[in-house]
Amino acid sequence: MKTDLTDTTASKINKALVKARRAIGTPAVGMVLTLVIVTDEENAYDALKAAGDASREHPSRTLVVIKRVSRSPRDRTQSRLDAEVRVGADAGTGETVVLRLYGEVVDHAQSVVLPLLLPDAPVVVWWPVNAPLDPAKDPLGALAQRRVTDTYACEKPVEELAARADAYTPGDTDLSWTRITPWRSMLAAALDQVACEVQGVEVEGEEFNPSCELLAMWLADRLGVPVKRSRSGGPGLTAVRMDTDCGPIVLDRADGSLATLSIQGQPKRAVALKRRDTAELIAEELRRLDPDDTYASALRYGVERLKSSASERAGAPAKGEREAVPAPVESAAKAPAAQATAQAPVKKAAAK
Repeated sequence: MKTDLTDTTASKINKALVKARRAIGTPAVGMVLTLVIVTDEENAYDALKAAGDASREHPSRTLVVIKRVSRSPRDRTQSRLDAEVRVGADAGTGETVVLRLYGEVVDHAQSVVLPLLLPDAPVVVWWPVNAPLDPAKDPLGALAQRRVTDTYACEKPVEELAARADAYTPGDTDLSWTRITPWRSMLAAALDQVACEVQGVEVEGEEFNPSCELLAMWLADRLGVPVKRSRSGGPGLTAVRMDTDCGPIVLDRADGSLATLSIQGQPKRAVALKRRDTAELIAEELRRLDPDDTYASALRYGVERLKSSASERAGAPAKGEREAVPAPVESAAKAPAAQATAQAPVKKAAAK
């Protein structure tokens, strides 16, 4: 069921939501959170589709904030709020309100969103594109427990990743980090199968891919060994090679779907490692509402390296040439064996 409201207010939108729920026979509110999507008209459809698919796992009230650009100085002084209320089959398993802001109200989106938040429910704000440099200080971001960005959608993702590190606040996360969850899980499982010392790592993937950078920084941060970045034609991450005193461990994914795990002395194994769509990524992020300390540690580890790399990008080495990531000063002892999970693999001590 869809209801269009022109030149409306938050009070009228709330009344339209109640009326729509009663019309379809579901007067109770059974949603677990409020998802606020801040986007533009061009990307609104894709973001809405992803949120609708994710709502099957996380029933939520989805508020889509679209800030429309006024064409004339006169229009910019006139405020207007248009809304589209969707309930039932048109909104997945939750409710959707598309808010289009015009004029001066564009600068006060939080005053429109605040009355529409579900009471006593967590709030997640997601910027599919054009995220603020400091999400926690954004007026909409300040309303949320979790703030989701996507550096992969930026024009200069590596520089954007460095800015995320500078402005990090507990509760921030990025879909570029979510994309490497299966890789981190598989690498942690591989290290659990051997009793070897990791001596060095190489991460291979597309140039300017923030997920590749994050995986390299995470490995360097947790293992305490030198990590090299090499470039490939993609798609995305293509391989991780870990040199150990027992032989190499290689996770290779050439086609973006099926990967091969090779461990010295064991038969090769095919593992599913497909590239996931946005709906799966946002659904994963909605499963946890606490700060991701592992992401924060990996992000902060690479700040200086990312900045220096970005400034020297004009004289970068040729394709395929490796780029070193400095090893941390601290030993890998800060990652205890008990943390050898998908969140943090650790170096295996050589068997006595």
